[in-house]
Amino acid sequence: MECAFLTVIFVSFSVVCSSHYGITDWDDVVVTREGIPTILNCSDTTVRGAMTINWKVKLVGEKEWQLVLSANEKQEFSGGALKKSMHLTDPKFQDSGVFSLFLLPRFEDRGLYLCMIKQKERKLKEKIILLAILTVTVVPPAPVPRRSTLRLTAHVFPDYAVTQITWAAPSGTIMKSERKPKTSVLAKLPQMEDSDSGAYVCTVYPWGNSSNSFLAFNVNVTLHADKVSSFNKTLAKTEISTATKVNTPIHLTCAVTKGDYVLLYWLHPDTNKYSEIKLVYKYDRWRGSTFNRKSTILKLAGPPYNADAGSFSFLLTPGYKDGGLYVCEVFYNENSYSKNTTLTVIKVKTSISSSKLELGCLYSKSSQVRSAVWKHQNKSHKLQMSSKQPGSIFTYLPLPITSDTAGNYTCNIQLENGQTVIATQAVKLPNEDKKDVKSGSVPTPSLPPSLSALLLLVPLVAAAVGVLLWRQKHISDRGVEHSLSVISRETENIYENPEDIRQAPPQGSVYMDLKPRGENDVYKELERY
Repeated sequence: MECAFLTVIFVSFSVVCSSHYGITDWDDVVVTREGIPTILNCSDTTVRGAMTINWKVKLVGEKEWQLVLSANEKQEFSGGALKKSMHLTDPKFQDSGVFSLFLLPRFEDRGLYLCMIKQKERKLKEKIILLAILTVTVVPPAPVPRRSTLRLTAHVFPDYAVTQITWAAPSGTIMKSERKPKTSVLAKLPQMEDSDSGAYVCTVYPWGNSSNSFLAFNVNVTLHADKVSSFNKTLAKTEISTATKVNTPIHLTCAVTKGDYVLLYWLHPDTNKYSEIKLVYKYDRWRGSTFNRKSTILKLAGPPYNADAGSFSFLLTPGYKDGGLYVCEVFYNENSYSKNTTLTVIKVKTSISSSKLELGCLYSKSSQVRSAVWKHQNKSHKLQMSSKQPGSIFTYLPLPITSDTAGNYTCNIQLENGQTVIATQAVKLPNEDKKDVKSGSVPTPSLPPSLSALLLLVPLVAAAVGVLLWRQKHISDRGVEHSLSVISRETENIYENPEDIRQAPPQGSVYMDLKPRGENDVYKELERY
């Protein structure tokens, strides 16, 4: 499988190369930038004496070789492809064996270069070098305004000259990058600060045979001393008003646009002062940094959203006090896109008194609620309702719960935009084994597990102790009984023959019993000698 995959890559690459040059390989790759002094190395120190050097080029898109220059020990003359900046690095090449070509390349000079050494019409050396041009763009141009998003783009022409391009920050950390159309590689750094200035390094890794495993180029970036970037702000045309039950996940969507980083702000439901809004989440996908003030209930949403690719949305599992206004702001280059969501959170609670069961429905951000009402599953069942404070609605059920009053009760919340959200509370009949009224699905309070386990152990321990005491008494009785009858084997009643007791050896314990003897109720005491 792996070999087949590599074969496909090689064949695909060969087709690309063949369509450009009619060859499938080269001896070296040189990657450079426009205007930078560049040397195409070609040398052979074993060659001496009279010889001829021919440098030829086949530019990208061309099918035929063109002569750049030709030289021998007597003279040097140029061909039609020679540029003013091109020449041999060593005029005395016949002595040094160095035939390298120097040039100040321009973008159109990219292509294949052929170094051919002949001696008496016999070809001694031939080397093909692929010259690729690296272009780098920096946006915004230096000096870069503070708080702006730096964009570093690198592109090598032809693109098949390299296998990989990376960007590194001044600290040496490899930056996250993305391959763009036409094989450009883009790296970004949002919210630039003084610590971000310095030399950024673009590293390219040549494909195939190359005298260098990689080539690195520095790009210096400085920050403007005073200028601060401003963003073109766009507010979503529609603002969302929605509601959910407490502890029920809900999506907080952001603008449908790709972004570099996202900020989420929150305004408490009990205030309308926009100045009190707080930043609760920040994610920079290029730096890979996250700030989360509500980490237990708030996170970036998964598919179909992908925060690492710049598609942002949030998943909130709110408590009752987590309603309010949420503002999601997505930043992309010099643009920002905001989307607002006003959230109402519904919470149902129950409480019991001696005569009634109270069902309460609380809802935050009451300013966007049009109506709130309790309903029973039996629509003909009329409920008494009251509101103790804004953002609440209560109903009361007399105790005990009967078959008429049991069932599902729903709190119906209707928002100003017409959306309806319900929260259900089940009220059950009393348990036959218990007289206590139980409301909803709330169980009767039970003993702590540790105490329950202890109570279960009490009868077990008592039984074990009883068995041990019985066994000990049984063994003791048998011991005494045996010791007192060891002499008299025929007489079962030891008190009928006291002489046997006197003749018995001393024992470790004394067994005494007083029994009536005859009509005068006379008792005799048995003593051990």
